[in-house]
Amino acid sequence: MATIVRLRYDQRLASERLGGELAAMLDRMGLGDRPPLFLCIGTDRSTGDALGPLVGQQLQAALPLWDGRVLGTLEQPVHAGNLAETLAGLRSEAEEPAVVAVDACLGRAESVGTVCVGVGPLVPGAGVNKSLPEVGSAHVTGTVNVGGFMEYFVLQNTRLQLVMGMATVIADGLTHAARLLHEARSRTALADAAPW
Repeated sequence: MATIVRLRYDQRLASERLGGELAAMLDRMGLGDRPPLFLCIGTDRSTGDALGPLVGQQLQAALPLWDGRVLGTLEQPVHAGNLAETLAGLRSEAEEPAVVAVDACLGRAESVGTVCVGVGPLVPGAGVNKSLPEVGSAHVTGTVNVGGFMEYFVLQNTRLQLVMGMATVIADGLTHAARLLHEARSRTALADAAPW
């Protein structure tokens, strides 16, 4: 059964908790020994669906290269039209990266503003009935609005303030996770190099 942790984006220390949970999940999965690749899915043409590219844009500015890689920004989004090509490129790499997929989702009214961190892939586009490939060893989703009716209209009429707030918390959390994983790798490398 997949492990999922839910938290409100506006709760105290949300970024730190998100980062700590994600780093622990990747470590338990045996993926903490390599820098993560954050695959931020969405488009800047829809307010609600811009969560992923907004997270990617902030991550790109915040992450040193040793902490991880980012695909999917406002300038170069990863969306339904290029997701399969992006995934094919990742599969061709010598060592398959630890992919953390980030995407917006729709849900119940009481879930709006909730961020979920989970083990296993996510299915992008499921909320708008698109058939896209699963992606990620782990995932982070943000519930940006209510689903169940006229999903495209709902995504386009999502409050930018909510999406920006959630994107900042998620990006800060992912930066924290990357830092924790890097520090753990550094400690392991030092211990392995010790002469005793």
